[in-house]
Amino acid sequence: MIRSLSLTIAATALAASPIAAQTPVTATFKGVQGTATLTPAPKGILIRIEASGLTPGWHGIHIHEKGDCSDAAFKAAGAHVHMATPAVHGLLNPQASDQGDLPNLYVGADGTVKADLFTSLVMLPALQDADGAAIVIHAKPDDYTTQPIGGAGDRVACAVVR
Repeated sequence: MIRSLSLTIAATALAASPIAAQTPVTATFKGVQGTATLTPAPKGILIRIEASGLTPGWHGIHIHEKGDCSDAAFKAAGAHVHMATPAVHGLLNPQASDQGDLPNLYVGADGTVKADLFTSLVMLPALQDADGAAIVIHAKPDDYTTQPIGGAGDRVACAVVR
């Protein structure tokens, strides 16, 4: 009886929490085949990337401020999500204010990537505002310090988050 009661209390508490109320959001990439699934976590977002059609090696990946992947170069997605202007880029930069920074992705020799990334720099509801957000994969790796995008180069894939 006690075990049943404690499981009921735990399930009720979880269902009442703001994190449990949010369901994962899956965004489909343009430019490559694949998806980004964003799952709310108590102190950030877990982002699962599953994609193919990329060049092998390291690629920068960032969260961009607008949910717009309509142009071929994915420039309509705007800059990285940031909390200050001017935004300072870089996971290794002590002055960083760029909430869109994520660790690089490694793409295998077959052009595929499966990776889980976690960020504590932003929460899912903030990305689901009126203009949404985008997950953008770049052609080159991010060096985590160079302004404005870590030398990550062209945008090769874009997925709208709503």
